[in-house]
Amino acid sequence: MEIGILGLVIAIVSGIASFAIGRWLSRRRREKSAHKARAAEHASQSRQVRRARERQQQRRR
Repeated sequence: MEIGILGLVIAIVSGIASFAIGRWLSRRRREKSAHKARAAEHASQSRQVRRARERQQQRRR
């Protein structure tokens, strides 16, 4: 059984596409979980710490 050129090209293209889609989906998932972690950290901060962080962010702008 011999794999033709067309079969080899299809295998390579589908492998590259699978890799790219996997990277894209995992990046979205990591960003989403990082955002949730930041939100949970901010929610657990005291009012004083939260106000100081907000003032610092306003200075940067």
